[in-house]
Amino acid sequence: MSSLNKGFGKVEVALRWDPSPSGEPAHDLDIVAATYAAGDPYGKPAYLVHFDSRSPDGTIVLNRDSRTGQGLGFDEVMTLELDRLAPAYARVVVGVAIQQREGRRTFGEVAHTGVRVLEGHHALAENDFAGVSGCTAATVAEFTRDGSGGWEFRGVVRGFDADPVSFVGMMGDKFS
Repeated sequence: MSSLNKGFGKVEVALRWDPSPSGEPAHDLDIVAATYAAGDPYGKPAYLVHFDSRSPDGTIVLNRDSRTGQGLGFDEVMTLELDRLAPAYARVVVGVAIQQREGRRTFGEVAHTGVRVLEGHHALAENDFAGVSGCTAATVAEFTRDGSGGWEFRGVVRGFDADPVSFVGMMGDKFS
């Protein structure tokens, strides 16, 4: 899942997974977006968007939040209106974290995981997390503003072995 494209306006990140087997604690995966200031694109996030939140200006919204994976298809969806994002922000990194309430869980232990990044009906990237199956969190997309103010997309899945709180502190590190 690696590509470089320009000029994105509105994109959607969608996440799917199967519910836990009967009698086991629910698998809860979450989409997280971190927005970085133009003056410090690899520093601390200016703000985070995750369950029960949205960006201060309404340009990044978690439209659907599933706590179990129950449903058909993609159960958790985040919309990013990059064309409306203020010029004060130059980078947005999107990741997925597995809640660790009932003990450590990895992508390999959650059935039928998948993420896709869409612009309209065009899939920019899709991934099943097989390459990071031993990880508990992963970045799935990076959007950076170019010199003309347009947005570039980089779809690289990078795994982390961290709880959700620690993950958001690391997810914005410079990609190699």
